[in-house]
Amino acid sequence: MGDLAEPLYLLYLKPLGMYKKIALSLFAVLCFGALSHAQFKRGTRMTGATIGSALMNSGTADVSFPNITGYTNKATSWNINFNPNIGWFISEKTAVGFTMSVNPNGTKNTFESVGSTFQEDKASRLSLGIGGFVRNYFSASSSFMPFGQFSLNLGMNSSTTSGFFYGGSGSSAYKTSYDGKSSGDFYTNASVSFGMTKLISPHTGLDFFAGYTYSYNKSTTKTTTKRDDGNNGSIDQTSESNPTSKFTNHGFQLGVGFQIFLDPK
Repeated sequence: MGDLAEPLYLLYLKPLGMYKKIALSLFAVLCFGALSHAQFKRGTRMTGATIGSALMNSGTADVSFPNITGYTNKATSWNINFNPNIGWFISEKTAVGFTMSVNPNGTKNTFESVGSTFQEDKASRLSLGIGGFVRNYFSASSSFMPFGQFSLNLGMNSSTTSGFFYGGSGSSAYKTSYDGKSSGDFYTNASVSFGMTKLISPHTGLDFFAGYTYSYNKSTTKTTTKRDDGNNGSIDQTSESNPTSKFTNHGFQLGVGFQIFLDPK
């Protein structure tokens, strides 16, 4: 294998025009919802959570390895997202409330050539956040209740990263490895969604919704990198860096949740 260079990852996140149209349409529906029929008594409490969602982001990635052809990439990830909420109806059709977000997740990417792994990157993250929402129900039958909702959330992240890269060949072979831990991570996101609550009892309903989400993330990761020239198990160079990354994202979300409606005290 010839001399290898460190790969360069470029992530270009581009908002899609479709998302903008969806956001404007949902916002208009939310604004004009005041003309619709009332459904709940003022003071009714609403509590529930999102129990499943899928987020489709807009973006492209470009990964290249000079002097390597025929390599394969294996990517795995896991994600758990729990979003309980509690709200109160301030009118017969509009509720305001608070949300909490707990989101542990992780990713692993490996690159192989001729049956050997020459690069591996792993990351795990825990996000904790709080936010608020405004939900407006529109005209509805006794069991199907369409709604529009605006949500705003912010919170903190903590993450760890690790990985390695094999380069060169023969006497010029080397291995670099790194470990990183973030600090001062921050995120915020805003979403506009439209959905339907299907009542399965007088006080319990299932939510089905779709919407547009905008997010902003910032993180600083203290990373220690070690280099082993000759790939013989000894560390020849050690360096530290504190890169700060900031990025925005636009996405289209589909989700399912549940709500419990409690009569005013």
